[in-house]
Amino acid sequence: MAQPQKTQDANAEGQLAPEVREKVEMARTFAFHLLKGIKQIGMYRHNEARFPEFLAKALESIAAYTDKFGPLSLKVEQQNLTLHNETLFSEDTPLPYKFFRDGIRQLIFRPGLSVEELVTFTLIALSEPERGAEDVLAQLWRAGMEHVEYVVVEGFSMENASEEEVQVEVDKVVGYLYSRLQTNSDDYLRFARVSAEDLDAKLDGVEQIRGLVVGGRHASDELKAKLQREVMEEEGSRLFPKLVSAVFQVVEGGVDDGNLLEEIFVQLLDMLLLQDDFGTINQIVLKLRALSQKDGALGRLLELFLHKMGEEQRLMRLGESLKGMRPKNPADVMRYLQSLDRDSVIPLLTVLETLEIPENRALVCDALAPFAREMPEPFVSRLLSDRPQTVRDMVYVLEKSNHPDRIKMFGQVLKSPNLVVKLEVIGIIGRGRTGEARRLIAEALTDPIAQVRMTAARMLPEFDRDKAFTDLMRLVRDPGFEKKSPDERMALYHAVGSTGTPAALSHMQQLLAVKPSLLNKKRVLEEKLLAINGLAGACSIQSYKMLQTVVEDRGQPVELLTAARKAMYQTRKTLFGDSALPEEA
Repeated sequence: MAQPQKTQDANAEGQLAPEVREKVEMARTFAFHLLKGIKQIGMYRHNEARFPEFLAKALESIAAYTDKFGPLSLKVEQQNLTLHNETLFSEDTPLPYKFFRDGIRQLIFRPGLSVEELVTFTLIALSEPERGAEDVLAQLWRAGMEHVEYVVVEGFSMENASEEEVQVEVDKVVGYLYSRLQTNSDDYLRFARVSAEDLDAKLDGVEQIRGLVVGGRHASDELKAKLQREVMEEEGSRLFPKLVSAVFQVVEGGVDDGNLLEEIFVQLLDMLLLQDDFGTINQIVLKLRALSQKDGALGRLLELFLHKMGEEQRLMRLGESLKGMRPKNPADVMRYLQSLDRDSVIPLLTVLETLEIPENRALVCDALAPFAREMPEPFVSRLLSDRPQTVRDMVYVLEKSNHPDRIKMFGQVLKSPNLVVKLEVIGIIGRGRTGEARRLIAEALTDPIAQVRMTAARMLPEFDRDKAFTDLMRLVRDPGFEKKSPDERMALYHAVGSTGTPAALSHMQQLLAVKPSLLNKKRVLEEKLLAINGLAGACSIQSYKMLQTVVEDRGQPVELLTAARKAMYQTRKTLFGDSALPEEA
């Protein structure tokens, strides 16, 4: 039965006008390459980089058609796409039905279709709502493609008319309304004005339309809320971008009044900031940069626009947006901030003070870091702030800026009375591994706060072990060592042991070999416990063997045996994990 159908199609084509026949053939070529590209993308779905390559032929075909004949308007049927009542696909494909099922009756491809839009259209055609994807109509609506349009019909019913008759009349209505929407203008804000007399004249003889019955049910509160959200999304994702496109059409057409143009863009900026639409603002900046390369006057407009973006009142508006919630698209906010110049640093620091959400603070700090390398003064002056969070932010910014003198700047923070901030900064300084960083850590050994001294002692061996041993032993042999708290003395001996130097192990061994007397029994026990803690800090095979010797000496006090056994277990776990220690160890 397939062969007679082909013959009939061939006979029908023979009766077409030459121009119509050429349109049909070019549309079939586009349909052939589109279907082929869809199949290739379906097979190599993981390789997104090749999608434009797969659709290259289809893009060439549609461009050839639209360049010659203008927009390609295809009628969507259940089994095929048609043009002038001629089918386009020569093989069965589920593609048309996906669009037909959602009420789409016409697909229109306009001149200027880009490869990105064609890829988006193809991915929508490949989506499977049965497996959780949105329906085709919703995806097309969210995509907002400028050069792909569609006409949707849904929910028509007429009294005393069969389904086939209703379809005929609906097609006539849709065709007429779409013809009124078409225009030769490049303006994106197209519109149609249709009067009832126009429609009656066009549908002369169509009696069923007078019996049109509108049926349905009242909208629920959930549906109303959903529609409201969709309207807001539509306003943000499509209305403002199209408005921006319309403004740039005016700009590219040439405007003599520069002041008027500046006012338009400033008002547009304020409107987009109120909508938190940072993505569209970034697109405006990119477009102005591109146009400024061709026209010097637009370069001045770009400078004005960037200056307005960085003014205090607009940055405060951005801060209000970041106060309440995390941005939907943090990358758009970051690109906005990266477009600002150094005049915006002080207002941005003021905005930073008002933010509480950690992610938003980090976002602003990351944007400020490049400025800190060139002009560190505003950040250094805030290192002595009374607010610990401000100090943390400034340390983070200076560290991220990679300023060559940042370690020296952090030295000011060590004068702060806030313990938490000082400990955080010592940790950052310790990562520097420079001579300046070591000097600051060594100076912190004499800090008034014990926790800072203990942290500094723990970090000092990570620079130069021999020098660390010398500095730490100077503290251990100092007359004031006995007046320090037990925790600090333990921390100092642990740090001495962590140097791992032969002198450190020898010192621990000497302490363990001392024989107590009745007069110094308590002091010798304390020193031996300190030595055990030092061997635990060394954490080596040699220190393990020394601890093992202590454990095997049953004549030692119970406290010493218990501490040595615990240190030996921790050393073994660190060196060998949970596995048993080899016999030779």
